Amino acid sequence: MSPLLSGQAAAATSAWTSHDTRLITVALIAIALIVALIVWAKLHPFLALVLGSAFVGLAGGVGLGAVVTNFETGVGGTLQEVGLLIALGAMLGKLLADSGGANAVIDALVSKAPPGLVPWAMALVAVIIGLPMFFEIGLVLLLPVIVLVTQRSGHRLMRIAIPGLAGLSALHGLIPPHPGPLLAISAVHADLGVTLGLGIVVAIPTVAIGGPLFSHLAARWVPVGAPERAGGIETAAVGTEAADGTRRTPSFGVTIGTILFPVALMLGRAFVDIVDNDADHPSHARVVLDFVGEPLVALTLAVLLALVTFGYAVGFTGGQLSTKVGDSLGPVAAVILIVGAGGGFKQSLIGAGVGDSVAKWANGAHISVLVLGYLIAVALRLATGSATVATVTAAGIVAPLAGGLSTPHAALLALAIGAGSLFLSHVNDAGFWLVKELFGLSVGQTFKTWSVMETLVSVLAFGFVSLLYVIV
Repeated sequence: MSPLLSGQAAAATSAWTSHDTRLITVALIAIALIVALIVWAKLHPFLALVLGSAFVGLAGGVGLGAVVTNFETGVGGTLQEVGLLIALGAMLGKLLADSGGANAVIDALVSKAPPGLVPWAMALVAVIIGLPMFFEIGLVLLLPVIVLVTQRSGHRLMRIAIPGLAGLSALHGLIPPHPGPLLAISAVHADLGVTLGLGIVVAIPTVAIGGPLFSHLAARWVPVGAPERAGGIETAAVGTEAADGTRRTPSFGVTIGTILFPVALMLGRAFVDIVDNDADHPSHARVVLDFVGEPLVALTLAVLLALVTFGYAVGFTGGQLSTKVGDSLGPVAAVILIVGAGGGFKQSLIGAGVGDSVAKWANGAHISVLVLGYLIAVALRLATGSATVATVTAAGIVAPLAGGLSTPHAALLALAIGAGSLFLSHVNDAGFWLVKELFGLSVGQTFKTWSVMETLVSVLAFGFVSLLYVIV
């Protein structure tokens, strides 16, 4: 039996009917409606997803009561698994930035690297800082560093900027606790620890090729130097003094240890589950690691650790830390709402039977579930510009095909969807304009650098995911 068939629900093997045609048409219209509301009507993605979900339920004939129930179930289920993790990740990122821990990483890796290795050091810094931070926050944090390193090293701007952007982007699409990977993992019921481990395996060569290696070409295509002011932000030197007047900063080792702490817990859980696979008589070590490696527990423990290493240890008071934790939640409120509404849209599709119809079509066309998930995410990314919308919708559509996949294959499906959500950032993506303005580029220059890099990262990641899908 092929991997596609092994991952399908029983309904996927039944004959195609006119009802399936109707459901597919409804789904396409709903997606087009969401795209139109976001792109042309400039409606917030949260409201667009709510209206799209209502259309799917009403046009799909599930009944008025089920329209609301499906949406509420999807929102609750998604936020139950994802919403809390997003909030905890935002807290960890805020404490990292305000403590000066990010500067400690930058000073240790970039300032001491030989000139030829500076782009590689920049990619490594972006990967480390990008683990707990959203893409936009990481970019704003790295911006003065990129410009300053460009000025000091004598490299062209894109030689330094592209490695940093590639590191942040790859982690944003492939590595939890970022919203996109979490959404895909939740939808296809993949194991988070396994997905995290495989995501790191995929991200390393993807960042290496799409970052430092591609930066050679990008610097030739757009041979610009560092601007004096980037996006209105002064390019002051990277200091060692933390924010808010504190005079101590966490050391490089403490910073790395705190950032990687939740990653180690989640990977430890995945490892012990593989080694100790007796579910009826698990060892004491497995019981403990399964608990502390649960994403919610791991990130909660990481935030508690960060309150010490990035908080009390550098001189912040309890009141200051409480304020910082509270301030970290405001910027992610919109993300959490979009994620929740995306889960409602996903469940509306599943409740109407769209997922089973897609499974039937894919089975008849002999399209791999991996390719299908990637291509749907690519299409939605191109149409909406939103990686989150692309991820949650694509994952919801292919979810019925993932039911019988093995644990590694389900994880790779989640990664394939995440890779597709990164494809070709252009003028309908806020990230496109953020990069353009912060680096002082023209639209054409942004296409030649950022857009090409995003496409390269997406294609490379999917290529490595496909290779692993065959091997594991």
